[in-house]
Amino acid sequence: MSLTLYRKKRTFHSTTEPEGGKNTGTGLHFVVQKHDASHLHYDFRLEMDGVLKSWAVPKGPSLDPSVKRLAMMVEDHPYDYREFEDTIPEGNYGAGTVIVWDEGTYEPAEEDTSGKKTQEKTLLAALKKNRLRFILHGKKLKGEFALVKTHTGAENAWLLMKIKDRYASEKDITLRERSVLSGKTIEQVQRNADKVWKGGKAVANKKTAVQPRKKNVERKKDKKAAGSRKTKKEDEAVSEILADCPEAGFPKRFKPMLATRVAEPFDGKDWLYEIKWDGYRAVAYLHNGKVQVYSRNLISFNSKFAQVTDALAGWNEPCVIDGEIIALDENGQPSFQMLQNHQRQQDKQFAYYVFDIIWYNGKDLTSLGLLKRKTILESILPPDHPVIRYSSHVEEKGKEFFHVSVKHGLEGIMAKKCDSVYIKGHRSTEWLKIKNDRRMEAIICGFTKPRNSRNYFGAVILGKYIGNELVYIGHSGSGFTEKGLQEMYNKFKPLVRKRSPFAKEPKTNMPVTWLKPELVCEVKFTEWTSDHILRHPIFLGLREDKKAADEKNEKVVKAPVDKKKTAQAKKNAPVKRKLSSGKASPPIQIDPEAGEQVIKVKHHDLKLTNLDKRYWPKEKITKRNLLQYYADISSYIMPYMKDRPQSLNRHPNGIAQPGFFHKNMPETAPDWIDIYPYKSDSDNKTTHYLVCRDEASLLYMASLGCIEMNPWHSRVPDTDYPDWCVIDLDPDTNSFNQVIETAQMVRQVLGSAGAEGYCKTSGSTGLHIYIPLGAKYTYDQSRMLAQLVVQRVHAELPKFTSLERSPSKRKGKIYLDYLQNKTTQTIAAPYSLRPKPGAPVSTPLHWDEVVKGLKIKDHNIHNIFDRLKSMGDIFQPVLGKGVDMNRILGKWGSDV
Repeated sequence: MSLTLYRKKRTFHSTTEPEGGKNTGTGLHFVVQKHDASHLHYDFRLEMDGVLKSWAVPKGPSLDPSVKRLAMMVEDHPYDYREFEDTIPEGNYGAGTVIVWDEGTYEPAEEDTSGKKTQEKTLLAALKKNRLRFILHGKKLKGEFALVKTHTGAENAWLLMKIKDRYASEKDITLRERSVLSGKTIEQVQRNADKVWKGGKAVANKKTAVQPRKKNVERKKDKKAAGSRKTKKEDEAVSEILADCPEAGFPKRFKPMLATRVAEPFDGKDWLYEIKWDGYRAVAYLHNGKVQVYSRNLISFNSKFAQVTDALAGWNEPCVIDGEIIALDENGQPSFQMLQNHQRQQDKQFAYYVFDIIWYNGKDLTSLGLLKRKTILESILPPDHPVIRYSSHVEEKGKEFFHVSVKHGLEGIMAKKCDSVYIKGHRSTEWLKIKNDRRMEAIICGFTKPRNSRNYFGAVILGKYIGNELVYIGHSGSGFTEKGLQEMYNKFKPLVRKRSPFAKEPKTNMPVTWLKPELVCEVKFTEWTSDHILRHPIFLGLREDKKAADEKNEKVVKAPVDKKKTAQAKKNAPVKRKLSSGKASPPIQIDPEAGEQVIKVKHHDLKLTNLDKRYWPKEKITKRNLLQYYADISSYIMPYMKDRPQSLNRHPNGIAQPGFFHKNMPETAPDWIDIYPYKSDSDNKTTHYLVCRDEASLLYMASLGCIEMNPWHSRVPDTDYPDWCVIDLDPDTNSFNQVIETAQMVRQVLGSAGAEGYCKTSGSTGLHIYIPLGAKYTYDQSRMLAQLVVQRVHAELPKFTSLERSPSKRKGKIYLDYLQNKTTQTIAAPYSLRPKPGAPVSTPLHWDEVVKGLKIKDHNIHNIFDRLKSMGDIFQPVLGKGVDMNRILGKWGSDV
């Protein structure tokens, strides 16, 4: 290895390119960097011998095996270069912008290479022979590739080609143009680089700091200053984006995409941040010279906000756009109170801030990423318009942007995934709202009798749903004008009721008239008291666009975490799992109403169909409920599913119809699904098992009708070494109390050798006992251990246990099944649902719970989360160090 040439070409006091670095972990890495230098090209780099062997690929990699890309070998680069993403200043070698287009691990394609040193030795020998074959595990590039030196042309000329396998495709992979590290395109890095160079030193680029939004006139000046060549380039970019969009007729009215509440602001490389406008959500439909503007609940705004409708009619662009109608005060700030009083203040200014576009000139844009949609939107909106305004954004810096918004008295901010698609009527976790906690929506539950000279009423009684319970949070008598009091009083009359809507009636200073809890208002306040009552709430106006029923169970999730910053901390931290509402990533939400839906999970689009189909007819539990269960339980079940081949037990028509096992995955499976080919010794046939990698593959299985999950006991690639040994207690006509007695005997037998077992309900009729092995022993050794245990259990309980596998030979006895300890054998995973009445869950138990009176149906889809909140995952030790089998055999040595 030598970096002499690399260092000779660079001046490190004027470029951020790294000088060295080395891999201190396991595995070999590769990186593909997109480099906009004198010519746009891709740099393909493979870690070998402590450096990155590098090839410049002018046209970029291809997934088509029939395509061979020219790859010019260049100087070795240092290992740390694999994370380099920045702009190399003019005057330096390779001046231009670099992004990390793809990265991951790789290994030689030869079957019998294991261990990093052996792999490097194989690769270096192949490099010397001018022919490399290797398997990439990237985010974009997967499967086998080859690099072959040409016999003609330049001395350093090679060919990069894809080898035909299940990842081969005719799709142009270079259209996926974003960095896998920052989520930015190369143009975005050029425009908004984290560093610029002044005086030979790297300094923060002020463009990345949060700035007040520029007015339209300023943006127009910026474009003019940039020159006509940049404007032409932007127009060409928009045309290219639109060319890939499907043709579509003008859409019918729809409810807009909604956001999920997040607890706190956060920074994120693949997120953009917008102002949360304090107004009315409005979708505008412009077609054939007609304009229709509708609220989020499909109420017409045409007459109510005629100023906006007239402005849109004058613009007359064929499109469907999404935004917020706001009123501006004399300082240009949004005022919700003025919006409420707009019919009495016709001289005031109103604005329609547009932040998304759904359809444009015969093209459906919903499947585009958000940044591309906003690029199109900004290009077509009228410049300098007093009413129709572009809702701009900042990228990455959510915390700072939030603090700026609060400082200016705004309602809060929106955080949106840069690549999020638009799903009509769906409350998404890829759109998040972060609200100023000193403003909120409340439900009007009553009003008090007025005092002194005040007319109509004194104060409104306010409530808020906590879960499904309506609770009192205070009262407000401020913020009303005399005319406003009269208007509100007229709205109250038809809602009067005799009894309080609260379960616990609050005390008030004046007599109260109770109301049906239907009206939603907005208030601002100074703080919450220790009794969870609003201090000094001021009424701002009614939220006529919102319904009180929709205020129930608003989910508030924790902010996403920068995975790169916390990865090392997670490695060193003990394993802790939380409910989905406490996960780093926002929880996955299945639409409660749609019959089918497309969700994005781990960057994969997953289509969910037949969501209303009843999987448990008697209990009225649907496929939607099944999918939501596995989305919510994913942080608990995934440790027992991850990297394991799966036997799919499918019940696509629910538990009332027979299910079937599906093991061999077809070629029609999504290309992001990982497959493990297993060749059976018995029939010499190869079965392609699905490997569960993450929440996406978990939900994919559930979408196929897998009510229960059946993972292998071992993980890929070391499938010969199980993580646990399992003993399955399978009763015949026995009472469940006998099953419990047998399980306690298993525990006693294990304890006699100083070992511990962990029990869970099967979710059907029996119990499972797991013995942790730590992936140190083979399946044969695991089965031997299980056999030794059950032989001792049977010797103690011969009257109602049996070692006979055939049901006809063990009538009336519990089968002590130790034969489950085999490569392809599976049982229901911990926290798996079972296709049985009552929707039971295979639930881990404390041994003091394994006593008479325990019932399988005690733990089910309805109550498992309450248990997890109080106990957490008590099955974690199963994935621990594992027993010492030699010690166990030593204890039982005289009997073996």
